[in-house]
Amino acid sequence: MHDDAAQRYRSVSRQLHDIAKPMRVLSRLNWPGHIREDFLAGGATALPAPSYEPFDATDTVAAVEAARSELEPGFVVDDWLVRECDAIEATACMLASVGTADFHEYSARLYGSPTRPLPYDPATPLDLANRIHTALDELATSKLLPQPIRDQTALDVVSTLEPAVRDHFGEQAPEILIVDELSANAVASTSRIKVRRDARFTRKDALQLLNHEAHIHVATGLNGRAQTEIPILAIGHPGTTRTQEGLAVYAEYLSGTLGLDRLRRLADRIVAVQLAADGADFIEVFRWFRERSADDEQAFESTRRIFRGAPIDGGAPFTKDCAYLSGFLSVATFVRAAFNAGRADTVALLFSGKLDLWSVAALAELRAAGLVNPARFLPPWASDPSWVLTHLTLSTFQAGIDLDVVTEHIAELLAQVPAVDIVAGARFRAEAP
Repeated sequence: MHDDAAQRYRSVSRQLHDIAKPMRVLSRLNWPGHIREDFLAGGATALPAPSYEPFDATDTVAAVEAARSELEPGFVVDDWLVRECDAIEATACMLASVGTADFHEYSARLYGSPTRPLPYDPATPLDLANRIHTALDELATSKLLPQPIRDQTALDVVSTLEPAVRDHFGEQAPEILIVDELSANAVASTSRIKVRRDARFTRKDALQLLNHEAHIHVATGLNGRAQTEIPILAIGHPGTTRTQEGLAVYAEYLSGTLGLDRLRRLADRIVAVQLAADGADFIEVFRWFRERSADDEQAFESTRRIFRGAPIDGGAPFTKDCAYLSGFLSVATFVRAAFNAGRADTVALLFSGKLDLWSVAALAELRAAGLVNPARFLPPWASDPSWVLTHLTLSTFQAGIDLDVVTEHIAELLAQVPAVDIVAGARFRAEAP
């Protein structure tokens, strides 16, 4: 890599870092707690009326254009930085159009939408959500679906997370806070993990949060901060959300902490986004969630996620909740395909910072040029190459098996077999002869 190219990448990356850093999307779209209290106190019959601080995108768009003008499209790294420019510009335009149909259009461009096909595959997030619901309905009918027991408080979760993050991150461990208002049960930044005070959790949730929030979101943030030559990798923006959330759900999956209740909630959110896109207003989506939630507060928070920044009367939702499962599918497919292509060496690049999946080729070039450092913090499962390679070897081979053919024969074999009662969580011990 020539010195002038390296300097170009340093310069544009620094400019984009400075442009994107102040645009805290979820903070700008946050609703004060009294909106929930008023809505529920009124019997959930009046549409909420949130207000947002106006955002003028003019200066941001001009700054992005100045950075874009320094790039030379046609080179791998330049093309990646052009995509970063496009995403940051779209983010500014989205924030400038809250409450309008344009907000939804920018949101769908950045986060995806329920019916938008995945890259290189016709499957959609809504397809996966519907398949999850079908599978869970079948399990419930067969009495194989245990009811989640949410007997853990925020304090219980924090008592599990604190020693684990100290052990993993040492002196750079994030602060863990219990807060009153949060749009999710927990969220993480590079320096903090926040847990909502009134949320209730299952015993598996603490480990799920450890793998999702700490081992991915905190880790990629810290790894990004260490990229002093390419500082845009320290900034998470909507253009990186699908990969970041997808990687986090992938971490849940590989660590065995992605429970059925969590999977159902991720699927529910996609279906609810589609309901809102089809015209359902806040009250209609709230009522849909109320039938599937532990209480009215949880139903409200689930609905609020979809209507943040969006028209309350429906038709143009905020689509961030599509990013989790679509991102998971993209990350899982990319990892398996990279392994199948003999390029498992590139998988570790996914942890280099806050990045989009399709930036890996550019990061490989930057790494070779000494401009990107190896990731210091990796999730435990990614720290053991032998485990990862074993998983990829087996999962890649299994993916090639025609399951439809096998299912047909197994279904025929078991057609007359009586149903077997299974007690969830039961432990079996062999009897002594």
